[in-house]
Amino acid sequence: MGSKNKLKRFKENETFANVVQPKRDEVLDGFEYKGRWASFFGNDNPIVLELGCGKGEYTVGLAKRNPNKNYIGVDIKGARFWRGAKIALEEGLKNVAFLRSQIELVDSLFDQNEVDEIWITFPDPQIKYKRTKKQINKKKKKKKYQQILKPEGVMNLKTDSEFMHGYTLGLLQGLGYEIVYANHDVYKNEGAPSEVLEIQTFYENQYLEKGKPITYIQFRIH
Repeated sequence: MGSKNKLKRFKENETFANVVQPKRDEVLDGFEYKGRWASFFGNDNPIVLELGCGKGEYTVGLAKRNPNKNYIGVDIKGARFWRGAKIALEEGLKNVAFLRSQIELVDSLFDQNEVDEIWITFPDPQIKYKRTKKQINKKKKKKKYQQILKPEGVMNLKTDSEFMHGYTLGLLQGLGYEIVYANHDVYKNEGAPSEVLEIQTFYENQYLEKGKPITYIQFRIH
């Protein structure tokens, strides 16, 4: 993407009512919507996050399917989620927001037990193994996801990597987490949730064209 297009999208994001772009200092010093996302949406509906949302396909796709839930796509690259934000506005989706911030600050963006569900779809291949290990396998303190998730909240991991799928399953089992559903090739086996099969991202379509299996895990962090 050219620099002119990026600048144009950054400017448009500033005008979108469904985009929130706090500065890092604002997040760390007391983010205005932490614990108050219900005020942003104007209702107390469940909150679902897509972390590393990219173009926002999953955030928008899930929001269309579930109008009684609020969806927030989180990504530091605003030029990417611009498309999802624009589509949501054009289609009048009131239950969609995009938050430009680092995922590592998630516990400063959301309060304890404020989130009902988290989706991680096709994380960056250069960092996904280290990030998964770092974010799931912290034993000395409460995990950031565990802090913001409600007690029965679920996490969803959808990826093209069979290695990451198996590695994550091993971590979850070792930590005693509840695995609700796991499948190493969702399109060749039965039982995957409909939103896993019917919502496809830009990157997922590329992987499918190459014949790569798509893996999925849903689990709870007790």
